[in-house]
Amino acid sequence: MSNQHHSYSLKGTKLNFKALQTVFAILISGTLIGCSSTPIRCSANSKADVHQAHDNFVNAINSNNLDQFLSMITEDIVFMAPNSPRLVGKDQIKPWGASYYDAFHTSWTKTSLELVVIGEWAFEQYTYESEDTEKATGLVYRDTGKGIIIYHHDSDGVWRVARDAWNSDLPIIGE
Repeated sequence: MSNQHHSYSLKGTKLNFKALQTVFAILISGTLIGCSSTPIRCSANSKADVHQAHDNFVNAINSNNLDQFLSMITEDIVFMAPNSPRLVGKDQIKPWGASYYDAFHTSWTKTSLELVVIGEWAFEQYTYESEDTEKATGLVYRDTGKGIIIYHHDSDGVWRVARDAWNSDLPIIGE
């Protein structure tokens, strides 16, 4: 493999890939060092606990119950759904979720591809399959895609979804 440095341009700013790798490594190292002083949050069970949180989140979505869904997200949740504005906080998620559950019966499968736990934060890459059935017409919408979830270990000991960003693998259909 070549030992070349890759540079990427982003709105007139040159980014050196090697420099970005170094900065990321320093940030992760600092987090891990900080984590060593709080062994409870870095226990061997943490990964299993986050996998359980993943299952609990999917079950909450599939319950089609807004309160159960809201119980699995943090107060400062950020949702970045496809073709939608960014939603921040439970105050914005609640009406969005209410209208979604009023209009559809939903069923999601989220398959975890990668999970990294660092202290009180966990990062998950996943794929999904969803089926939304319109309550008014019975029309069924199916989707497949991928996403990233960031979990937070809240002060009450529960892992909750703090960030969820996903997008479809299906092409956008023009009107």
